[in-house]
Amino acid sequence: MLNHRKLATRALIAVIFWPSLFFFWFLGPFVFFLLSTTSSELCPLLERREQFLTSANGTLPMLVLQSLIYAIPIVCLVFWNRLLPDPARARHVVTCIKLFAVAVVIGALWEYGSSLACDGYGQAFFSPLWQMTSYLPIVSLVINVPLYVLVFSLGRGFSTRDDITEDGVVHSRQDEP
Repeated sequence: MLNHRKLATRALIAVIFWPSLFFFWFLGPFVFFLLSTTSSELCPLLERREQFLTSANGTLPMLVLQSLIYAIPIVCLVFWNRLLPDPARARHVVTCIKLFAVAVVIGALWEYGSSLACDGYGQAFFSPLWQMTSYLPIVSLVINVPLYVLVFSLGRGFSTRDDITEDGVVHSRQDEP
């Protein structure tokens, strides 16, 4: 009975993991970037430094929400790892958490910096350092590609039943009541 409960829990986590990985990690960045930066229609209306800061600071709640939503696949990996402890996988999950934390910080800096630059209109008000945020997508890509591959492979490993052989035969020890 305990094995069936573990299997059901693993399946439930997989039902949350895979859609969140696809929709939030692969499609979400495009939507969230549009929602979390200052719109180009608003930029010409902003004339003072305080207005730009207010507008950019208004994006912070969306950045926090975005980070929490992006964390769902990582949380699923942590739950899977607690269900099926494996030292090798645990190290990979910790690596995912570290990469994710770096990716969140870089993504937030990029999106916040984009709001301060405001599509080029606000560059005169702020330090040239904020103009450097335009290079952060390259850094983000370098971090996110290994993160995506690692999370995908861990998700696949955790969500695949280990009681089924390559030819699809279920081991009898799992079928017993």
